Amino acid sequence: MKLFKVVTAVCGLVSMGTLLTTTAKADEWNQKTVVTFSGPVEIPGVHVAGWGVLPAGTYVFKLLDSQSDRHIVQIFNKDETTIYATILAIPNFRLTPTSKTVITFSERPAGQPEALRAWFYPGMNYGQEFVYPKAKAVQIAQETNMPVLSADIPAESTEPIKSASEPAVAAMQQAPVVAVKPTGEEMQLADVVTPLPETKLPTTASPIPMLALFGSLALGAAFALRAFERRSN
Repeated sequence: MKLFKVVTAVCGLVSMGTLLTTTAKADEWNQKTVVTFSGPVEIPGVHVAGWGVLPAGTYVFKLLDSQSDRHIVQIFNKDETTIYATILAIPNFRLTPTSKTVITFSERPAGQPEALRAWFYPGMNYGQEFVYPKAKAVQIAQETNMPVLSADIPAESTEPIKSASEPAVAAMQQAPVVAVKPTGEEMQLADVVTPLPETKLPTTASPIPMLALFGSLALGAAFALRAFERRSN
């Protein structure tokens, strides 16, 4: 059995009963993406009570409007008048970006909704790997025999998160993220997701000219001091 599903959204693909379609590339800042599910999908995060599983329908995925954290995802209804979930995520790097949206799911036993796993926006070389509350993460890990990202995410709220300045967002940002095995044991995040590669600033010039400049300045200072001493005598 496949342990997780990858859906490349072109116009619509059917797998394990879930149909997903997306709109074309939209706002680069919030990475707005419209998706349609033909079956229920389980989601993590801080959400309005009762919406732990999204029923079939059309939804809008967007990054929370925040300058400091670009890895918190919000799910809206089609008209963007209702926020169903605010989800903590961490970046997951991929070598080759695609021109289409890619969403992955953790496939579960028959009769249970597929669990949202990651979202890759078109043209981006990293995506959003979603983080589940620990109890749910362990359950999904056991059902799929795969590690799942976990954190002590705040409990469900009856009020949706509307701003990056709300305390619930700060609590998510500060929550340590781990990966849990089907046994409930923790494991290294690097074994589950690929972090963004470190970027080193290019070396623009050799240090030798700088050393020569310092040497010249020191020599000039010595000559000036000697001349001053001679005038004093």
